[in-house]
Amino acid sequence: MSFFRRGFLLFLFGCASLPVQAETFRVQDIHIEGLERIEAGTVFTYLPVKVGDMVDVDQTAPIVRELYKTGLFKDIALRREGDILVVVVQERPGIASITFDGNKIMNDEQLTEVLVDIGIASGHVFNRSVLERLENELLQQYFAFGKYNVEIDTQVVELPRNRVGISIQIVEGEVARIKQVKIVGNASFDQEALTEDFESGLKSWYQFFGTRDRYAKAKLQGDLERLRAHYLNHGYLKFNIKSTQVSLSPDKEDIFITVNVEEGDQYTLKEIELAGDMVLPEEELKELIRFTPGETFSRARVSRLTEAILRKLGDRGYAFPNANPVPEINDDDQSVKITIFVDPGKRAYVRRINFRGHKITQDEVYRRELRQMEGGWYSQSNIEASRLRLQRLSFVESVEFQTLRVPGVDDLVDLDIEIKERLSGSFNVGAGYSDSQGAVLSTSVSQENFLGTGKTVSFSINTSKVNTVYALNYVNPYHTIDGVSRGFGFNYVSTEADEADISDFDTDQFGVNISYGMPLTENNRINALAQLARTEITTGSNTPREIFDFIEDNDDEYLNLTLSSNFIHDTRDRRLFPNVGNRQRAGVEFTLPGSDLEFYKLNYSNTFYFPLGETFILSLGSEFGYGDAYGSSEDLPFFEKFRAGGVRTVRGYESNSLGPRDSLGEPYGGNLLTTFRSELLFPPPPLPLISPGSARMSLFVDAGNVFEEVDDFETGELRGAVGLGVNLITGFGGISVVFATPFNDQSGDEKESFQFNLGTSF
Repeated sequence: MSFFRRGFLLFLFGCASLPVQAETFRVQDIHIEGLERIEAGTVFTYLPVKVGDMVDVDQTAPIVRELYKTGLFKDIALRREGDILVVVVQERPGIASITFDGNKIMNDEQLTEVLVDIGIASGHVFNRSVLERLENELLQQYFAFGKYNVEIDTQVVELPRNRVGISIQIVEGEVARIKQVKIVGNASFDQEALTEDFESGLKSWYQFFGTRDRYAKAKLQGDLERLRAHYLNHGYLKFNIKSTQVSLSPDKEDIFITVNVEEGDQYTLKEIELAGDMVLPEEELKELIRFTPGETFSRARVSRLTEAILRKLGDRGYAFPNANPVPEINDDDQSVKITIFVDPGKRAYVRRINFRGHKITQDEVYRRELRQMEGGWYSQSNIEASRLRLQRLSFVESVEFQTLRVPGVDDLVDLDIEIKERLSGSFNVGAGYSDSQGAVLSTSVSQENFLGTGKTVSFSINTSKVNTVYALNYVNPYHTIDGVSRGFGFNYVSTEADEADISDFDTDQFGVNISYGMPLTENNRINALAQLARTEITTGSNTPREIFDFIEDNDDEYLNLTLSSNFIHDTRDRRLFPNVGNRQRAGVEFTLPGSDLEFYKLNYSNTFYFPLGETFILSLGSEFGYGDAYGSSEDLPFFEKFRAGGVRTVRGYESNSLGPRDSLGEPYGGNLLTTFRSELLFPPPPLPLISPGSARMSLFVDAGNVFEEVDDFETGELRGAVGLGVNLITGFGGISVVFATPFNDQSGDEKESFQFNLGTSF
């Protein structure tokens, strides 16, 4: 309705809508006419007049104006019937439905939320003016994804009972790609150095699924902050971004970004002083200041110093400290003096620690991992140690700590810990495929958080053509309050080795074991296991001479008491998909003197994780093993020898196929194992049904082999493979998929180009 029409109507209402209004009357009742969807009570809420009020012609225009302000009506009239005021309205239509068609990168729910945020939703009043706002908002959403060719067509369909349906047709078009990012005005740094950390720019050759060349305003703002930080960290205190231009090619498919900068002078750091409330000895805080007068100023170094001061105060119970660096700039000699004002606040105790978000696990299981205690001084280091310990639990996906002040008290805080759990059980299926053996399957069921107690119960059944395995194991990680673990287990293993394309022999072994583990420090642990096992060997028609010789010297049935121990050093930030840290394991296994077979085995393995920026992680690992006989035995038993090949050692080769071969040409195993692994880890593109952080890809290089003795080791005999790996965490456990291409392989090697494993084995 135009301004002039509305004004004309108001004039008519004021002059003629109450035909006998020349005189004032008292309203005895109010009637509302014309309502379809809106309740009469809603109209009465907005009416500026009520029963008992005096009404004259001068009040009619304000009444109509107030009702128009609600936006609920497109026409309003007033009339008088005796002492009754009659309000006649014509409602605006209501939105019955909003439908979308053609949308792909944003689903219906996401688009609906966007419209709700601007006040457009089913059940709301429809106004033609909302259509322009609706289309503009959707355009902005698609522009954020770099789709500048998007076309949006909105159709309004009238429905019965004064309702409308809104149908939105979307043609998304192609994503516009960044073709150039150019810095203008830089003299101290070249273009590549300034833009190498940008999220906006041209994709590198290895970024197969990357979105770096997809423009987004928020990404560009982050890049400009990185540019500013780069200059401030190199002493350019008065660096300024003069302007930023983002231009689009005529076909709306290419984007060109130009950033104009003004570098200014480079400043040096003259002095850093501490001021404020020094609750800690000033010398202790000054030890954190490490700089040389005259070195180039760096905002990042000042920030790290400030954070170190805050951590020091946080470790002493000051839960909410402040440390504010204030620069004093001297333009004459281009130097800067920094004064850090310290305000520790009140020292605080932790009153309560509350766990939230966990649905399966008992509270005690998480509480025993804490290093910050209730009733103790607040300690930032203890809180960080607690976070790491919780995050390393296999059934924890993420952990968030929040420190809350206790209302009315200035020396008490509460800790709220939000836990996001993942399924702790796994249904494990291992599989591989080769030309010689075809598909091989195995299965096991493991519950690492049995009934929410944190205890591990696993039951394994393997009925492949190679192994028949029945095993039951139980581990209580907190047999004592100090974290000493205890476990029990028994297993029956029947192996037909020739089915695995290794030497022809069968073994039947039954064993029982007991294990203990003891923490030494936060990152170090020692474990010990004792196992009593009875092993029986059966030969076949193709059993090689080496096995017959061993049986002739040692018989075909053995009872051995084996002791094993290992030392574990683990600094990883999490157990599954770690980002930083390392895990090293050194172990020894030997049968006690007097056992039917006397032998020992030594092993060492490690995996290191090095972050490369925010996207990539370099993982380096190796494994070494050596075994031999002692006492009356002459050699390591053939069924205890090391073997390599497969997903866990050297990918691209059939499991257990590498190493020395017997007199019949089948894999026999050796006394020395050496494997090496390097991987470039990175997140995959979004995958359906897989939440962010639950998937990881890798480009890998593996190398290794098994040798009969140490003197036989030759680097030229190491087998290798390169390939692509994908690891996923699902409701069934972990899934590993490997595509590998062997290299340095020799004639007779048994290769596998595709391997996969279902279960949390990575």
